[in-house]
Amino acid sequence: MERAELQRYLDTLLEVGRFKDYCPNGLQVEGRAQIERIVCGVTASQALLDAAVAQRADAVLVHHGYFWRGEDGRVTGLRRRRLATLLANDINLLAYHLPLDAHPTLGNNAQLAALLGWLPDGRFGEQDLGWSGRLAEPRPLLAIARQVAAMLGREPLVLGDPDRRVSRIGWCTGGAQGYFEQAIASGVDCFVSGEASEPTTHLARESGVAYLGVGHHASERYGVKALGAHLAAQFGLEVRFVEIENPV
Repeated sequence: MERAELQRYLDTLLEVGRFKDYCPNGLQVEGRAQIERIVCGVTASQALLDAAVAQRADAVLVHHGYFWRGEDGRVTGLRRRRLATLLANDINLLAYHLPLDAHPTLGNNAQLAALLGWLPDGRFGEQDLGWSGRLAEPRPLLAIARQVAAMLGREPLVLGDPDRRVSRIGWCTGGAQGYFEQAIASGVDCFVSGEASEPTTHLARESGVAYLGVGHHASERYGVKALGAHLAAQFGLEVRFVEIENPV
């Protein structure tokens, strides 16, 4: 498949132009023009790039790429090593951040809901990135936390009464603890995201709305994995997801 064709397809599928983001979405580093083998992962770390080289990948597809707003733009140290790995091996880097969070079926929020059996019925927050919905039946907070731990392979941070019954749930993968107040205002019983900040505890205590911090990395494996599977089915590309362990 031609690189330009793949980029156009992904940019259109994920509606890149609709989002105001903190990084460029799409092709971030140009490699060879023909793409047959893709390595997918959450973050374009050196470990993922090394795996792509070992697997002779033509492209790396990630959720967290490079060139973040406010980041030091000098190409030194680890940034030099990462870019040198891509350029020396003629590997393309494609990264989709907020567009991959938000996609209605392939995105991180959609895939997390499907994995855990949540039933989406609403959106909230900036650019409608927060999702809300209901459980198939009300459950205690502790039961939800145990399910999350079993499915994501990581014990979540639990803020709230473990016996609290949860019917309405809100979620936004990654580092979306800043959406907690908007989730509370939307009427959920519990909000789920990847991380927590110092104020998160107080908001949970004072509002009575529970909070689960399930892991930034753990909550965002599933969008890029689904996108890779979609490309394999759609175009016959060889796509492999590589898990790089991350406890955060």
